Amino acid sequence: MNKEAVKLEAPVKDYIWGGRRLIEEFGKKTDAEKAAESWELSTHPAGESIVTTGARAGMKLSEYIAAEGAECLGAKAAQFDFFPLLIKLIDAKDNLSIQVHPDDEYALRVEGEYGKTEMWYIADCDEGAYLYYGLNREVTKDEFAERIRNNTLLEILNKVYIKKGDVFFIPSGTIHAICAGTLICEVQQNSNTTYRVYDYDRRDAAGNARELHIDKAIDVSRLSPSPEQAQRQGNVLASCKYFTVEELTCEGETDIELSSDSFRSLIVLSGSGSITAGGKTLELAKGDSVFIPAQEGTAAIKGSLHGILSRV
Repeated sequence: MNKEAVKLEAPVKDYIWGGRRLIEEFGKKTDAEKAAESWELSTHPAGESIVTTGARAGMKLSEYIAAEGAECLGAKAAQFDFFPLLIKLIDAKDNLSIQVHPDDEYALRVEGEYGKTEMWYIADCDEGAYLYYGLNREVTKDEFAERIRNNTLLEILNKVYIKKGDVFFIPSGTIHAICAGTLICEVQQNSNTTYRVYDYDRRDAAGNARELHIDKAIDVSRLSPSPEQAQRQGNVLASCKYFTVEELTCEGETDIELSSDSFRSLIVLSGSGSITAGGKTLELAKGDSVFIPAQEGTAAIKGSLHGILSRV
């Protein structure tokens, strides 16, 4: 049976480094002054997407999945103990902390959730913007720990200048940081475990420094030079055992191939149009997030738009 696509409303996080582009350009709803992240596809307890269209409008995404049944996720997604993906839009007005994420084995043992391998698509950035992506040389654990203690960690990080459309694949254990003036679509494992190792000595509104997680970061960090920057293969931006991510561009009409292997997630980064799946049509605009249940067939896209299409 063909199933219709549904739109999702994203929870918004107002972290101290965020800006207002997600509010002003992407239509994200929040009472906060800043919108650092919008969690476009999320069943995470720290912030769940809400279904806004169809018969199950008003449900959390986890409730929608429970009501629709596991088949809406697809066979590949069903192999995971938890919903496998978390997709975000990130507006970094200021620098994020230097951080690292654990792998599955460490995270499940220590944190009770998945580790985090992730992918960044640079949706936009200021001229001269850069990020940190791994290390610029191999270091020992002792040197790594000492540089964290004496605030010289930045000297051994791989600094990469970026442009719109760049793609970075960040395996768990890779030291990294998104820096100021960057708008990113991030596709990641369903995890909120982050170990901060350096935060520019920033303070919150109460004057408190944000928590660092130095011992855990030392446990999980890869101390060899950074991996090579991801190279897209046609429309495929990145592919690993957790996710496959494609760039979608429509000028007129195009079809999305669907499968019973996995649901599809579409995030609209620019333009407008419509999507038809399961006999129902949804209008699309910049900032929309759409969940397409796993099924055989196609979904029809019409209009002029650019977006990110993800699956397990």
